[in-house]
Order: sequence, then structure tokens, then C-alpha cells
Amino acid sequence: MKKRTKTIIATIAGTVILTGAIWLINESRYPNVPAFNDHFTRKFLNKDKKVDDGFYEFKSKTGQYAMWFPEEYQLIHENDEDYVVSGKMYERWVAAYTKEHKKEHQINSISLKFSEGRDPGDESFSVESLMKNRFNVSEPKVIETSNTRIYYQSAYIYFKGPEKHVINDSKEHAPNTYVAYVADKESTKVIQLSMDQVGDFVKDNELKKEYIDFENFKKHSF
Repeated sequence: MKKRTKTIIATIAGTVILTGAIWLINESRYPNVPAFNDHFTRKFLNKDKKVDDGFYEFKSKTGQYAMWFPEEYQLIHENDEDYVVSGKMYERWVAAYTKEHKKEHQINSISLKFSEGRDPGDESFSVESLMKNRFNVSEPKVIETSNTRIYYQSAYIYFKGPEKHVINDSKEHAPNTYVAYVADKESTKVIQLSMDQVGDFVKDNELKKEYIDFENFKKHSF
């Protein structure tokens, strides 16, 4: 009986060690960056496709679009409302990372919503409403390709109490908020993308320099 018990214990211990070894081997296959250190985020990324310095290819679970994803970010997935997908028609997610400097915290986030079924006739209205709501302007910048129209705008946004203040002149203050509306010309697909920065201790335009590149985004959407 003692021998049998000892064998069972040894088998269990061996299984745990073996399982751990397999896990370590599998973990070593991934880049040692925050995006891949999170098991949920890594499901969307191609570890073998580092598209640029600090970026990996992100593929939507809808199968409808791909984009560049910064390696510092992780998808938020604390509950079922943080990441939402519905077949090939809809996907919504938020990714974030926190940067620390002299005991201060800066929160950087990316919010994306993909949807299908928009009315092409409402495109101008949708863009105008989005930009007015975020920036108090209705004339965004536009990048147009053979497949997409990308409307985008940026500004420095801050609050004094409940009052919202928007500085649209980048010469007056470096932007901390960027918004894009990406419309597919060949279908009713649209992506709404927002990048926000809370905290001002970094150098001016660092967020834009590191994470905003609509020329590259347009090449990898849809």
C-alpha cells in the first residue's frame, strides 16, 4: 500500500513538473513584451510578424480587418463587457498601458469599434457627429486610398471640473487625443478608432510619434 501511494505521489509530481516544463517551453516561443505576456492579448497577435519596430500584426476575431498593434499595450478583459465580438459583424475592444515617471502615472489607451451595416449615405453625418462630439469641429483631415476613406482629427483635451476644454492648435499644445473613422469603399464596414493619453509628463508629441501612423494603418485595415 505504501509503495502504491508513493508511486501515485511520484506520478502526480512528475506530471506537474512535465506540465510546467511544457508551459515554459511554450512561453519561450513568444516575444518578451507586455502584449505577449498577456495570454488574452497574444491570441490576436502574430508573433512571427513584427511589422515594424515595436509593432506586431493584430488580426480581428471577426476576420474582417488587421492592423498594427503596439507591443506595450494589453487588451482589457476583466469582464465580458471589456471585449465584445458578434460573428463577422461587430467587435469592440480597449487596450491600455500605464507609464510611470517620478511617481506619476500616465494612462494610454486605444479604443476600437468595428461594425458592418452602416448606410453609406450617412457617412458624412456620422463623421461630423463624431468629430463635433470629441473636438468641437466638423472638418476632419482625410486620407483616401483605393479601398478606404480615413477621416481623422487630434487635439489636446482637458477638463476643469465638469467643463471640457479642447485645444485644436497643435502649436499651442501637443495633442493627447486622436480619433479616426475608417470607411471601406467596397462595403458597409467601418472602424472607429480612438487613442487617448491621460497625464502630461512625457515629451510633446511622444504619443503621436510612437503610436499614430495612419499611413501604415490604412495599409493594414480591412
